[in-house]
Amino acid sequence: MTLDEKDDRLMPHTRSVELAYGDDGLVVELPADRTTVVEPVFVEGAPDPMAELRRALREPVAGPPLRERLRARGGRPTVAISMCDATRPQPRDLMIPALLEEFDGLVDLDDVVVLVATGTHRGNTEAELRAMLPAEVLDAVRVVNHDARDPSTLTWMGEHGDGVPVWLNAEWAAADIRITTGFVEPHFFAGFSGGPKLVAPGLAALETVLTLHDARRIGHPDARWGVCVGNPVHDDVRAIAAATGVDYSLDVLLNRGKQVIAAFGGDLLPMHEQARERSRELSMRPVEAPFDVTVTTNSGFPLDQNLYQAVKGMSAAATVTRPGGAIVCAAECRDGFPDHGSYREVLSSAPSPAALLAEIEARSETIPDQWQVQMQAKVQVHARVGVHSAFLGDDDLRSAHLEPVPDIADWVGRALDDAGPDARVCVLPEGPQTIPYVTG
Repeated sequence: MTLDEKDDRLMPHTRSVELAYGDDGLVVELPADRTTVVEPVFVEGAPDPMAELRRALREPVAGPPLRERLRARGGRPTVAISMCDATRPQPRDLMIPALLEEFDGLVDLDDVVVLVATGTHRGNTEAELRAMLPAEVLDAVRVVNHDARDPSTLTWMGEHGDGVPVWLNAEWAAADIRITTGFVEPHFFAGFSGGPKLVAPGLAALETVLTLHDARRIGHPDARWGVCVGNPVHDDVRAIAAATGVDYSLDVLLNRGKQVIAAFGGDLLPMHEQARERSRELSMRPVEAPFDVTVTTNSGFPLDQNLYQAVKGMSAAATVTRPGGAIVCAAECRDGFPDHGSYREVLSSAPSPAALLAEIEARSETIPDQWQVQMQAKVQVHARVGVHSAFLGDDDLRSAHLEPVPDIADWVGRALDDAGPDARVCVLPEGPQTIPYVTG
């Protein structure tokens, strides 16, 4: 027996797995015989994405095409378009120009405003906006960051859903034509993104968002991945959009390369229902039993630009990790926690995740960023959680009750050793783009 043959017999075979991480990805080596990779069904991008978007605008799921609606409105209508902020990989550079094409001869571009649906996030910088939209769009129409904390930019719309006080962006409320644009993917407590979320929380006041994301709603057993109907968060989101009015909606599905694979347009609710059913077909993946260790991501940039967003990847992993198991999330976090908002402060305000969860559930009022903290604490009570990040230091992570993970393969190896010889690891390379679920 040669030395090479001896080493080959004694050393475990490894499997290279590429994780979505930052812009360039991250490759890890894991034990081949103990690793299961779970990822969405891959679909090639549309050969002509602009043609696919035009089709969705001209052949809607429900209701007349967009241009017919504009003709029926007549006159010189004002138009407000809602789009995702920089934390989402929406192909705004395609979707907004496709809409503006349809306006030709029917809408004066001086009467169009594109509203960045920030929710409670910070406004996007000029540089970010220029990366999000072509220069010709920025030159042709106004682009405005929504500000949930500025009462002067908000309009009272009444109480809707289960007692939700609704203030929405004043320019949105005043527009003759309101159009949402977004993309549909699994969401960890709202079921799916896109559709009505581009109204609320996207364009809502802080008080509205705090109610939508209160401990009672977030703590409901159906406030989870892949569930919209019967989910108290999404039920109220749909109720707000239906009551306050949306004239047309355009959503897309993306593959792991952030390419458009399908577009859906038309009346908001039936459009979103069809889009999320297609997303469900691609993203829901069964496994036979929970795993001892799970490696997850937050789908790479821009979704993994901060720890606040990376909670989604942790939550996806928790669905297939046994109680008391281990989760490691690879998230670049180039924007830190982030520094704005109260997320970091709330995370570090209690001695343990269990104490933090108890404090949140005992509060009579919701505070900003509480919902993200609540979801993270639930995951950390369920399993030990580590984070691999190029931008957050060890002390930063420990302050959030998270384990620093400089070497994912080494950390996973030790976690498997702790769990025993039959322990297995699950890998979610695309993180929250996948909804794994246990069938056994």
